Amino acid sequence: MTSSETSVRLPERPFPGLDVSGARILVTGFGVSGYAIVDQTLQRGAHVTAVDASRSESNLERAKVLETLGARILLGEEHTRALPENSDGSPFDVVVTSPGWRPDHPLLAAAKDAGIEIWSEIELARRMQKADGPEWLAVTGTNGKTTVVTMLESILLNAGVRAVAAGNVGLPLIEAALDPEGFEAIALELSSFQLHWTENLGAHSSAIINIGADHLDWHGGMDAYAEAKAKVYAGTQHACLYNKADQRTRHALEEADVVEGCRAIGVSLSAPGPSEFGIVEDLLVDRAFCENRHSQAAEIANLDTLAHLGPHGAPPHVVLNALFAAALARSFGVQPIHVREGLAAYRAGEHRSEIVHVKDGVAFVDDSKATNPDSAAAALGAAPSVVWIAGGDAKGADLHGLVAAQAARLKAVVLIGLDPTPFTTALDDHAPNVPRVWIDPAECEDTRSLMHKAVEAAASYASDSDIVLLAPAAASIDQFANYAERGNFFAEAARSLGSGA
Repeated sequence: MTSSETSVRLPERPFPGLDVSGARILVTGFGVSGYAIVDQTLQRGAHVTAVDASRSESNLERAKVLETLGARILLGEEHTRALPENSDGSPFDVVVTSPGWRPDHPLLAAAKDAGIEIWSEIELARRMQKADGPEWLAVTGTNGKTTVVTMLESILLNAGVRAVAAGNVGLPLIEAALDPEGFEAIALELSSFQLHWTENLGAHSSAIINIGADHLDWHGGMDAYAEAKAKVYAGTQHACLYNKADQRTRHALEEADVVEGCRAIGVSLSAPGPSEFGIVEDLLVDRAFCENRHSQAAEIANLDTLAHLGPHGAPPHVVLNALFAAALARSFGVQPIHVREGLAAYRAGEHRSEIVHVKDGVAFVDDSKATNPDSAAAALGAAPSVVWIAGGDAKGADLHGLVAAQAARLKAVVLIGLDPTPFTTALDDHAPNVPRVWIDPAECEDTRSLMHKAVEAAASYASDSDIVLLAPAAASIDQFANYAERGNFFAEAARSLGSGA
């Protein structure tokens, strides 16, 4: 019998409740989700190999734990350049890949050429979860995913639902899906990377908040990126939410293959029509899941409910995120009172429009997670007068539209990043009279001192009711370990200014 004849052929096994015992699984990437995948499949009798280029201390420690249980962990760049051989010479039945691995990675390309299925953690979890497992409330979008998902988690918990945020945030999905105590619902954040390798989602309800230009280098272009995002709707059972102001989300829904009877729900900041969520005066309103959506509406919250989510009340993009979270919760049967209380109890996560300090009437706001122009635009639009700290690796993004749209609210600009040219060019064209300064890294001891200089410079331009906003519109990798480090240094620098008068 040849090795191919002895293959388990895992992709052909029925699901839900996929039995992985005896399966030969290759996991590419050994971060948080990779570790969880190895752990969960190993417990269920699979033969698991994992590869990762990094030999970090955390990876080495995790490897020790799982190797004692029978996993084969290959750490080091040499193990990621090509498809490894299985320990017994048999072919792998499936590759489960990390979102960080591009489709053109040599190992993944080799797996595809060999006819091996490539799955995301999402695909694996969907197949392994039992039929009576938790319902998935799935969210994707270029910006706002984490806010919507964590708002939704707060609402569900307030309603007494055993729920958890998972996926691209919080708990690894495979752990949530296979939790032995059993969650009732998963507030599921999905990136375009995860969706690319997912074919069987089948969420209870799903949402695309927006689709803007991002990660085009990974996907190869805007069309492929939008196509990946659109996969969140595939097989949705009850409700698909789209952004009425974003035609790409509407188009994705129009092309979606959903369960018969699944409803399309529009979300906007305007007055809602039937089967929509929106705003009437200062009220957040549901005309989709109320008793008679053609003639009635249900109040689910008001703007005061969200006032704690911004220095001048919740900015429009946060209100829109709240409407998406509310709509998903209502699709799951949550009553308006629990939506309202869940939103009131919600607190924004770190580095997402987070007020980290106030001095002399000036709020210092950390939105380090704003790594692209669209997310920076949302943050800038939250206040009338902003001292903007921006810059980093622009990833080839065109910043002219961002600066042109926000120029009127810019009191001053402080630039960080190794190459400020993409920002200075846009500022020259659209905000030539706005004061600006670039913090030259050659004149700084390290990135911590660089951020302190940036904050001190920004503070010198700010006065009462102004906002000093870190919304870089760029990635952090040119100077900082990640966006969290960038945000933490900003908060530290802001607080070092003291409390003021």
